[in-house]
Amino acid sequence: MTIVAVIPARYGSSRFPGKPLVDICGKPMIQHVYERARTATLVGETMVATDDARIADAVRDFGGTVVMTSPDHRTGTERVAEVARGIEAQIIANIQGDEPLIRGDIIDEAIRPLISENSIHISTLKSPIPRVSDWFNPNVVKVVTDREGFALYFSRSPIPFFHAKSRAYGRFPCSDREHGDDSLPPGPIYRHIGLYVYRRSLLLSIGQMEPTPLEKAEGLEQLRLMENGYRIKVIPVDYHPVGVDTPGDVEEVRERLAREDFP
Repeated sequence: MTIVAVIPARYGSSRFPGKPLVDICGKPMIQHVYERARTATLVGETMVATDDARIADAVRDFGGTVVMTSPDHRTGTERVAEVARGIEAQIIANIQGDEPLIRGDIIDEAIRPLISENSIHISTLKSPIPRVSDWFNPNVVKVVTDREGFALYFSRSPIPFFHAKSRAYGRFPCSDREHGDDSLPPGPIYRHIGLYVYRRSLLLSIGQMEPTPLEKAEGLEQLRLMENGYRIKVIPVDYHPVGVDTPGDVEEVRERLAREDFP
């Protein structure tokens, strides 16, 4: 079975233009992501998908594989789907290009369900949310799952909501200002980690689907699949991502790399 990891990367960003090339400890961020993706034992080949010559040149400079794609894609998934049309891999992992601390074993965890169960066509990851501020942060996507580990919903809002008749009511704050220590009590509160693994057949069909109402409301493209009836397997992992969305995030990544603290 051929498994490929694809890292979509674009230069333009409203909050952080050129962030794939930002220097982190002597390497462009895209190189950190690429090198870590290559440590996944289940991945046969890793490549970067971009529409920008500057990113492509940087990838070639460090010896990576790059595929030039259309500049017209609305999402990173559509960019990965273009790559999928030109390769024969049965399983394709979509690795976010702004997570320079991603681990190979985490990528393997997301891939395994598609190897072991033919009925699963897409998988992703989740990890516990420890802080109240993250639970209420709309940039931290939350997920709730059923008893078999399939997603029920993804949201930028704090889910699940604990109403007054719940046994858990009172353990959870109603706002991010209620707990001064910023710690959440133990509970079924998870963040979504934006790494996806697809069967090639599903990935190729995504580009044919029009954006859906919930996807537009939340700004979360995975809801397009759910609204079209696809089940998303969500694997719990011990990993707390540090995504680079703004220049301010870069310093936290540098600090964690310096102390080798990136579980």
